[in-house]
Amino acid sequence: MNTQRKKPMKNLTNTVANHMVKETGSTLMRLVRRLKGQRIRLSVIMACILIYTGLTIWTPLYSAQVVDMLWHSIQTAKAQDIPFAITWNNMGTELTLLSVLYACTWLFYYLQSYIMATVAESLILSLREQVSQKLHRLPLWFYDRNKAGEILSRVTSDLDKVSETLQTGLLKMLVAIGTVTGSLIVMFYYSVLLTSIFLASIVVSLLVTKAVAKQNLKYASLRQETLGELTGIVEEYYTGRNVIKAYNHEDESLEQVAAAAEKNRLVSKKADFLTHCVSPIIRLLTRLSHVVIAVIAGKSILTGTMSVGMVQAFFQYVNQSAEPLTEGAFMINSLQSALASVKRTFDFLDSPEEVSDPLHPALLQHTRGNVSFEHVSFGYNSDRLLMRDISLKVQPGQKIAVVGSTGAGKTTLINLLMRFYEVNSGIITIDGVNAAEITRCNLRRNFGMVLQDTWLFGGTVAENIAYGKEDATREEIVAAAKAAKVDYFIRTMPQGYDTVLDNDAGNLSVGQRQLLTIARVFLADPPIIILDEATSSVDTRTEMEIGKAMKKLMKGRTSFVIAHRLSTIRDADNILYMENGNITEQGSHNELLKQGGAYASLYYSQFA
Repeated sequence: MNTQRKKPMKNLTNTVANHMVKETGSTLMRLVRRLKGQRIRLSVIMACILIYTGLTIWTPLYSAQVVDMLWHSIQTAKAQDIPFAITWNNMGTELTLLSVLYACTWLFYYLQSYIMATVAESLILSLREQVSQKLHRLPLWFYDRNKAGEILSRVTSDLDKVSETLQTGLLKMLVAIGTVTGSLIVMFYYSVLLTSIFLASIVVSLLVTKAVAKQNLKYASLRQETLGELTGIVEEYYTGRNVIKAYNHEDESLEQVAAAAEKNRLVSKKADFLTHCVSPIIRLLTRLSHVVIAVIAGKSILTGTMSVGMVQAFFQYVNQSAEPLTEGAFMINSLQSALASVKRTFDFLDSPEEVSDPLHPALLQHTRGNVSFEHVSFGYNSDRLLMRDISLKVQPGQKIAVVGSTGAGKTTLINLLMRFYEVNSGIITIDGVNAAEITRCNLRRNFGMVLQDTWLFGGTVAENIAYGKEDATREEIVAAAKAAKVDYFIRTMPQGYDTVLDNDAGNLSVGQRQLLTIARVFLADPPIIILDEATSSVDTRTEMEIGKAMKKLMKGRTSFVIAHRLSTIRDADNILYMENGNITEQGSHNELLKQGGAYASLYYSQFA
């Protein structure tokens, strides 16, 4: 019975292993294809490798002749009882040439290392650029499903590991192949017996390396995954540090970070052990073979079958072959880790993107603000729709309020309007033009948004306000700040409008950050405005002042206002009450109160 259980498990293990091998092969081929654009540099590297390998093979051969000549000169001087001296005619030329060979060997090693570094960094730069461009093409649901820290780990640590391995591991591996092959040919020429002893230790070493590399790939992949999880948790807790402190969850958050770090530590320990354990084993095997070779070589010198120069040259070849094999075993495991990182990067680049903009898009110019939803349905999955058959017509200049309980679909409605999500069926039109036939850039240029969650970047106050209009003059920026009732506050800052904000503007209150984002919309002056709880973080008096300014700003412009405070939207032309993703009630404030439905109940509950 146990045997029957083990067979399916063994088959499953073999299937998984074969799948990993296929994925590794496809990832490697994809990486190679990305290097095709650097054929010239790669050709120079291969030329340097060939010359370096040739010099590495030739130098010990020539050194054998030099050592034998030196040994003969010393014996001759001793036999003639004269002082031994090196002159230009006596060994000087040979020793100089040997030094030149060693210098050229170093030069071509330096060249190949330097150029390989440029190849690796160029590859990583292109990957980073593609990742950066990919981030802008990913749909909003991708960010909803993935933590920021996990995405950052793919952009940073994964690509750093690939760069490091390409600059060291891949280059050493190519050099090792040429050096070992050439060295073994010469070694067989010198002594078949001694070379066979050395090869026996190499075969055992390769078997050990193969066994370890298979396990190392698995743990290398797990290490990058757990590192992504740890980065995601740390980023999340850093962002929410104030909430953690407010609810006294410091100990719990520390425990969760510690648990994620411990998980990463355990996997990393196994991966590092498998990466580094091979070298000592191979070095032990090669040292044992050295002892046996030394004993037999010493006997050969005594019998006259090998000269002193030949023996020292043979040991040079042994070292030239053994060390690359030792490093090669280490680098194979490092390459496994790099391939795991490359695969994660390629998986990210292969993530589904937003629907491409049309090849021949319509163009919105002088937008009036006529918005229409025609039988729109939407769901994150096509088989589970959140909105069904939504129809809505908005005339230019109307103020549309969207209310409802949390999760009713208010923000989703706005996201569809901005094409952050694509509708499953139906169409949304702006001035009669299908939004799907407009480029996202052209579409969003007609909208101004003030969200409940503020976002400010590292830069001056003026640059943050001018984010939606980069060519704005200082006078326009100041006018927008005054309209948002934030000019006085800005002037109290150390450098006024030139004060640099950093660390997510952590030194500003939530309300002050909100005012800056409102000033940003004032400056952009778009034809359609979206306010998602825009005044939720400011005090009542400031809210009243902003309300007056916003009323002036919204005059003649279409506006969508998501609000929980119903007092701010009583003057709306049309109020949409949403529930479970659908519009269940719509009308003016007085009309909805007369209906006595869900909106009336919500309104009276706030003003009971």
